[in-house]
Amino acid sequence: MKNPKQVYTMFIRSTPKKTWDAITKPEFTRQYWAGIANVSDWKAGSKWEHVAKNDEVWITGKVVESIPARKLVVSWADPDDLKDKSRVTFELEQIEDMVCLTVTHDKFTTGSKMAGKVSGGWPRVLSSMKSFLETGKGLNVFACN
Repeated sequence: MKNPKQVYTMFIRSTPKKTWDAITKPEFTRQYWAGIANVSDWKAGSKWEHVAKNDEVWITGKVVESIPARKLVVSWADPDDLKDKSRVTFELEQIEDMVCLTVTHDKFTTGSKMAGKVSGGWPRVLSSMKSFLETGKGLNVFACN
């Protein structure tokens, strides 16, 4: 597949504000994303980083679009291979007492290695985020390596 597109949709018993905070606030991402923090001011044009506890940057990119509690679009790249860039879009929609969260990872470069890396990661991370938001405790995202 030349230009893969990965789309994940889930329903979370939460609010758009709490779900947004879970995606954008380091103190929350660390609790469900294996201790890793998403760090930025989340304004369009700003840099964002996916940072491990030892301050190692795992993913880096720019904020493309940011509408708090509704939509976040970021570029996504391994700092060791910045040419293998892609895009991630988080869309949040309130439906009764739930949030419909749709995460789309697309715009991979031809021959992207990142596409294969994230295809196994997103289901784990998003399941952990759902558990965190609904129960206060994330999952061990590395349990099934």
